[in-house]
Amino acid sequence: MLQFVLIGINYKKTDAATRGLFSIDEQKNISLISEAKLKGIDGIFVLSTCNRTEIYATTENTALLLKLFSSHTNVEISILNKYCYIKYGDEAIQHLFEVGAGLDSQILGDYEIVGQLKKSFQLAKKYYTTNSFLERLFNTVLQSTKCIKQETKLSSGTISVSFAVVQSILHQLNDVKNKNILLIGTGKIGHITCKNIIDYIQPYNFAIMNRSNSKANELATELNINSIPFDCLTTAVNKADIIIVSTQASNYLITQSMIDIRKERYFYDLSIPNNIDPRINILKNQYLKNVDDLSKINDETLANRRKEVPKAIKIIEVHKTEFKQWLQLRKYAPLLHSLKKNLIELKEVGDKIVHEEEVKKTIKKIATEIREKRQPTCFYMQTVHEFISRN
Repeated sequence: MLQFVLIGINYKKTDAATRGLFSIDEQKNISLISEAKLKGIDGIFVLSTCNRTEIYATTENTALLLKLFSSHTNVEISILNKYCYIKYGDEAIQHLFEVGAGLDSQILGDYEIVGQLKKSFQLAKKYYTTNSFLERLFNTVLQSTKCIKQETKLSSGTISVSFAVVQSILHQLNDVKNKNILLIGTGKIGHITCKNIIDYIQPYNFAIMNRSNSKANELATELNINSIPFDCLTTAVNKADIIIVSTQASNYLITQSMIDIRKERYFYDLSIPNNIDPRINILKNQYLKNVDDLSKINDETLANRRKEVPKAIKIIEVHKTEFKQWLQLRKYAPLLHSLKKNLIELKEVGDKIVHEEEVKKTIKKIATEIREKRQPTCFYMQTVHEFISRN
């Protein structure tokens, strides 16, 4: 029997390095969902961020999902089983609602997850691996998230990994304005981090770098800062006092062998998998923090967000109930379609013409009763009898 299944790993059981093993980039994502479709799974999408990698699917074959997860991350199933969680049905639905709301994020209320969810689902739609169940569920989750954003302060205040790196810099270093800052990576998180550095630090010496030099030049022009060609990476890193990396490379961009240890440097790796070799931390005068380190924020903003959690959960319950009502009614869709067709085909009842509008009202009444009372059989027979009697 088909059921809604979630298999995932997240920050609660794994560190950044381990999560990097299970990271699924766009190409791997396409490959995984395409293979799943070929093997009979008609509804599947994959969410992979710095905090989690999760596969959502409608299937009766959980073993196949585990195999796909394992093969497309090149991690043995025994290791996957050690770290992953599997949720079914209502538990999986609740989890998706909480993920969308930012309740399950490493930084509570992180609203960036909404954009990441949308991107993941749009990719699945592009490759035709969604179905009516996933479409309805996903849209209901988005509606819930929108209400939470509008009606609570769960995402209020400035608190995210891209802001946490700025807080960490200001906390760790003195005279930050005069430090040489290098940001590598101009994707969404890199872009936000770049703006936060300009707004909160206002450094005199700030440069950005990207594998695509044109993208770096474009952002540099927009923000009136410097850009450095990517082939000058080693020189730029050794010149900088603060290096922030927000890229999606499959291997380390910055390694031990590149570093001149005569100068003190602070590294911040916002990438999953890690794009800075963690062993840099053991070098003299070199200090490294990754996303897990930066997410350990406990300030007034976070305390205020925690107070909003009960409100968010109530909003989720409202939308989840609506989804369950739709799901309940969906079971009787074939019956309702058949009934409507048969009633319309009755050209005459006695000596009166059957009007289609009357048929629609009858079907709507039956559907409402099914949804609210969940006792369809006797009721729809009674309603049809009333329909014929009226006509």
